[in-house]
Amino acid sequence: MSGFFIDWDGNLRHVDDPGGGYTCDVDTAARYVAVMKGSTLAHESTLYKTLDAVAKAGIKATLVPGSHPWGSQRDGF
Repeated sequence: MSGFFIDWDGNLRHVDDPGGGYTCDVDTAARYVAVMKGSTLAHESTLYKTLDAVAKAGIKATLVPGSHPWGSQRDGF
């Protein structure tokens, strides 16, 4: 499955490489991404199938690699 989602910091991430030890469960029909840490739901987001879909939604977010950290020190990470 390919596609993109917005993380809790407003970054754009690829569902195949969310980073941080997370995995993505994707429901294509519902356009839903469940970001999981093991069996725990850590984050929910909308699925955007392409970068064009992100732009058409009016979202201006930076695409970050999986190596980019989730959260910050102010968030307790």
